[in-house]
Amino acid sequence: MRNIDTVKISSLAGMIIAFVFGYAAHRSGSNVRSAAWAMTCAGLMILFVNRLINGRYINMPLHKVDQLSGNSFEMYLAEHFRRMGYRVKVTEGSHDYGADLILKKHKELIVVQAKRYDRAVGLAAVQEVIGAVGYYEADRGMVITNNRFTKNAFSLAKQNDISLWGRQELIRHFGARE
Repeated sequence: MRNIDTVKISSLAGMIIAFVFGYAAHRSGSNVRSAAWAMTCAGLMILFVNRLINGRYINMPLHKVDQLSGNSFEMYLAEHFRRMGYRVKVTEGSHDYGADLILKKHKELIVVQAKRYDRAVGLAAVQEVIGAVGYYEADRGMVITNNRFTKNAFSLAKQNDISLWGRQELIRHFGARE
């Protein structure tokens, strides 16, 4: 059975209701109420469209994730973390100081280095996120990949309390499938 996205359904229903009430207000000559309902309808439409665009990542199989660009992989991770209750900030391009995503939940700040690779992720990604933990004054750091990690990456991550999520963790934590 397909998962039902209650946010999409609620925003669509809200748009219809806002449109009906806005039209009724317009017909009765109340421009202020009509404008308020129109703004509500527009806001719900933005929420609906945003959910449609980002929702495509939720049920994406890993063989499709393997084909994403680096930026799209970051968006894939961001949408999954949002669904897990995190507030997510995707950092700007090359001036991210080693963090592609900044996650916050229950006052815990986590920096994430995202690597959509065709090969094992090495030491450099772990070094980048170690720097990001200090720069952003984060509670912890993570490196997440669609692939696996080298032994050196595991060793450095363990010494610096950095979490490493590879392909199996994407399956376990996000419910991703091959």
